[in-house]
Amino acid sequence: MLTWTSAQATDVGAKRKINEDNMLSRPDIGLWVVADGMGGHAAGDVASQEVVNAMMQLKESPDLADFVDAVEDKLLSVNYQLRKHGQEALGGRTLGTTVVSLFLLDTMGACVWAGDSRAYLYRDGELSRISHDHSAVQEMIDAGVITHEQAAFHPHRNVITRAVGGSENLYPEVRVFTVKANDWYILCSDGFYNELSEELIAANLVQSTPEESVRILMEKSLANGALDNVTLIVIHVGEEQ
Repeated sequence: MLTWTSAQATDVGAKRKINEDNMLSRPDIGLWVVADGMGGHAAGDVASQEVVNAMMQLKESPDLADFVDAVEDKLLSVNYQLRKHGQEALGGRTLGTTVVSLFLLDTMGACVWAGDSRAYLYRDGELSRISHDHSAVQEMIDAGVITHEQAAFHPHRNVITRAVGGSENLYPEVRVFTVKANDWYILCSDGFYNELSEELIAANLVQSTPEESVRILMEKSLANGALDNVTLIVIHVGEEQ
């Protein structure tokens, strides 16, 4: 039987006045969520909080597919509510948020996401992405138009192509995978990974505890300038003795 421990942190960063990121950590049911809001005060922070509030209502499930369906239903409901709120209370203004969620059920896991907040897996000394950014620059990378290095400086690097509240129809992406003892998982907003290379993330992730991992990674991210809000969750999978 696999077990897990986790830790999390969020920071407004060096430049922003408000923190539009929100997160949820529910190791008791094997669920973690990061949401990165957009639209400014009373919009982005509200949108990301609505996603977290909806995810908090989820109950423990013995069935992975049923839980993924429940996550998608919550996101579609929030998408509708945010669109409605923007039209009725904000004069047609768009308020939206990215979301990346991780659900672990013993040796199986699922990631559900929309936008460019990321999920990473560190296994056997290698860091890999579970999620695939829904962004303009990722589409250009996929098409071979630009490189990863060019994407970091591209004028459209902040344009995302999917978000909760971003359009009338939401299509969350789902990836299911196997979970192994000694896996490390990261959920993070772009404010975190934009400040640290994946090499640096991998080099500093594995510590004595997730709390220590979060402390070190957050310190390094903030030390690099933190132009955006920074949010990070680290999960370590262990084996019940």
